[in-house]
Amino acid sequence: MPRRPPDLDGPRARAVLERARRVPRGHVAAYGDLDSAAPRFAGTVLAACEDPSVPWHRIVRADGTLTQGSRQAALLQHEGVAIEDGRVDVRRARWWPP
Repeated sequence: MPRRPPDLDGPRARAVLERARRVPRGHVAAYGDLDSAAPRFAGTVLAACEDPSVPWHRIVRADGTLTQGSRQAALLQHEGVAIEDGRVDVRRARWWPP
């Protein structure tokens, strides 16, 4: 059975997108930082969102691995995020909201 896309206008999805927008250039956040109860929901929301103001490339797995491969790596490297063996050093690049 195919998955229904999330309601991007729903309050939970809007919260995920707003948290993603707050991640500053040169930093990353994990999917669990966007929705601690359901990181996969955060991923589904980002995948369905076509708003260019959402920096989807700054969201990585908690261990620093990339979900979108070389495309995501190129965007992050352009912002100064170091990537080694397909992984961001989250100890250095992870952003923690105030």
